[in-house]
This record gives sequence, structure tokens and C-alpha cells, in this order.
Amino acid sequence: MSHDDFAFEPVKGLPERPPEHEIILWQGRPDTFALARESFKITWITVYFAGVVFWRASVGAADAGLAGAVAFGLPYVGLWLAAIAVIFTLATIIARTTVYTVTSARVAMRIGAALTVTLNLPFRQIARADLVTRRNGTGTIALETLGETKFSYLILWPHCRPGHVRVTKPALRCIPDAARVAEIIAEAAETRLAQPVIERQSAPAGDLVAAE
Repeated sequence: MSHDDFAFEPVKGLPERPPEHEIILWQGRPDTFALARESFKITWITVYFAGVVFWRASVGAADAGLAGAVAFGLPYVGLWLAAIAVIFTLATIIARTTVYTVTSARVAMRIGAALTVTLNLPFRQIARADLVTRRNGTGTIALETLGETKFSYLILWPHCRPGHVRVTKPALRCIPDAARVAEIIAEAAETRLAQPVIERQSAPAGDLVAAE
């Protein structure tokens, strides 16, 4: 029997069913390999271990030839493989528990593996969106909000703009076809902001005129 940890959601990725006039335009999640590369720096870790293995193998070769090189270098190869396995496991868990949603009114982010949080960002509260893409089409869309809303870097990570710790910016990290998603957000935001905001206010008692 299959088990869905988020079966309680009325709509996938959203804590409650959206209003009738609100339409879901796109949903997605981070690409596992891109997340491992950009958030967990798997490339840098590989380079580091390659240097360590080469150094230890060189020391072993100088002492006992090929057998010494294998004996000195092999344990660090094992450590590198273990580190890669841990990184890909974490990246897979984060990717599978994340759902990014773009509707006609907002950007929603359901994030967190152990502690699930849903972040709702209405278009009227988004000041700008910055897009960074890679050659394979994956990319990150960082969102800058209006006002003095502050976000916790520890809670959002890795769903935030890299390198911006003091002013944390929520981000759709490592999503496939990021340019197309950015266009969807831009068009939806433009349409939403073009709609007038109607506020209902009660007229003062003195302005009420009795009907005859």
C-alpha cells in the first residue's frame, strides 16, 4: 500500500483549497542533481577528495609502489563515495518533499522534510524576481518582497538565494526549464497587478439618507 505523507493537503502543495477565481498555472520541484551540485557543492567536494586521494596515493607509492598507493588512497575513495551517497540522499529527500506552486495570484512554496512549512507570497507583495539559469535549462528564481518581511535563512535553506544571509530572499531553487517558469510568473504578476483593488468601507452615519 502506498503512503503519502502529504495526503492531508486538499490540493497538492497548498495548505488549503484556493478560491474559485485562483488558477494553478505551474507546479514543480527542484532537480535532484542540480540541487546536489549547487546547494551541497558536490563538485567542490569531489575536487577536494580527488586532491586528498592523489596526495595519499603519492605518499603510498613513494613508500611501497603500487600496493602502497592503493593502500593509502583506497580509504579516502571510500570516504568520498560515502559523502556522495549522503549528499544525494539529502538532495533527494529535499526535492521530493518540496512543491513550488505558481497561481494566478501568488507564489507558494511547500518546503521542509522534518518540519513542513508553506510560504505564500502574493504578487502584490513581490517587488522583483531575479532569474539565474544554467546551460541545461535548470535555474533559480529569487523573490524580493516588499515591506519589512524577514525570513529565517536556516528555515528556508536551501530554498533561498545563495549568498544572501543578512537579507534572506525566498527562491525557487534548481527548477527545470526555469526561464519558462519565470515568464509564467511575470505574466501572472502583470495580470494580477493590473486588476483594481476594491475596498469596502462603511459610510458615516451622517451621510446616510433615508429613502422616501
